[in-house]
Amino acid sequence: MANPPLNVARLAAVDAAQAARLLSELREATLAGEPARIAPRPVIEQSWGRMLRGGVDPDHDFRTGLLSPDEVRRRREESPLRHVLPVLREGLLSVADVTQHIMVIADADGRVLWREGSAPVLRKADGIGFEPGADWREDVVGTNGVGTPVVARRPVQVFAAEHFVRSYASWTCTGAPITDPRDGSLIGVVDVSGPLETMHPATLAWVASVAGLAEARLREMHQEALERLRAVGAPVLARIDGRALVVDRDGWTAAVTGLAYVRRVGLPKSPAAGRRWLPTLGLCQLEPLAGGWLVRLVDEPVPPAATRVVLDLAQPRRWSVTVYGSAGSWCRELSPRHAELLYLLAVRRSGRSASGLAEDMFADASRTVTVRAEMSRIRRYLGAVLDHRPYRFCEDVDVEVLLPDDPRDLLPHSTAPAVRHP
Repeated sequence: MANPPLNVARLAAVDAAQAARLLSELREATLAGEPARIAPRPVIEQSWGRMLRGGVDPDHDFRTGLLSPDEVRRRREESPLRHVLPVLREGLLSVADVTQHIMVIADADGRVLWREGSAPVLRKADGIGFEPGADWREDVVGTNGVGTPVVARRPVQVFAAEHFVRSYASWTCTGAPITDPRDGSLIGVVDVSGPLETMHPATLAWVASVAGLAEARLREMHQEALERLRAVGAPVLARIDGRALVVDRDGWTAAVTGLAYVRRVGLPKSPAAGRRWLPTLGLCQLEPLAGGWLVRLVDEPVPPAATRVVLDLAQPRRWSVTVYGSAGSWCRELSPRHAELLYLLAVRRSGRSASGLAEDMFADASRTVTVRAEMSRIRRYLGAVLDHRPYRFCEDVDVEVLLPDDPRDLLPHSTAPAVRHP
């Protein structure tokens, strides 16, 4: 019978030192390939498995490639996270300094961009290379509160010897990913870290809730930007007799005339003025506007539909789909859920019903509402190459799937039975 996982939060709240000792014994047993009295938590066990397969050395921290101050400054200026710094500071720093924590904000590449909080803890962080410009990806420095949430795509608390590298075992780190509300893509991680004795069971929920507030602020900003674009585009559309839309630089619709409302248009990766073939719309004329594009539908014969789709799942957290057709190609990054669904459709070319996909995803054929909602979102940008009833790629579309070298690294976040046990 398998040993139950240690309830780290409960034990550490009572006796942090004992919890740290038990975790140290567990990690040593795991590294030696020996049985232990307790089991690691699933999220930590999965991370340790990635570290062992990737050859991360648990005895040596790896510090290299520190970004220059100019590069850190450039990344800060380009990061959407700069817009939510006030939210993160208000939600975390007021408590972090009192509780001997620091707040660390990293970008989607795991590079530390901002770091604030308790001065003594900041000095200790310098000693382990936890500083602006440092690379804290999981496959570089092992299981940690910045890199592991990036891979797991959910909030993660890493306490004491749950850190894979021994030199970080005196820390407790809690990180939560921050995603772009427009498309679900990862834009960074917010982490609260401190000495292991500062571990508190509520920290995980606290950090996750503040990350959620940051995402809510990003949604508000997006709606505000669309309102400004609508004010610019509405007078333009009023002078147009045909069918047209005003969209922002990412294809989100601000205003429309002459056709049914479309929430988002799939623009080319690098759109330019001129005629372009757009999914779901056909041949269109693109004209630049301040903050977006005027998209006019062209009423004349159009090129045939796209004939090739490449689903790239080879990278650990940068999944994408690229569509190639006679009028060119376009690419879109995928959220974890959309990557799962498209993978299942790619390996089941005959198609799946909503109940079949629900069984594949959740081992519960009744969860069709969730499946239909996600497939509706997918068909907004892949409608030209996807059929429904059942859901499947069109017969005349050539689909190629790029997979990681190690099958265990395929969509590591996924809990879908058909992905984990095909």
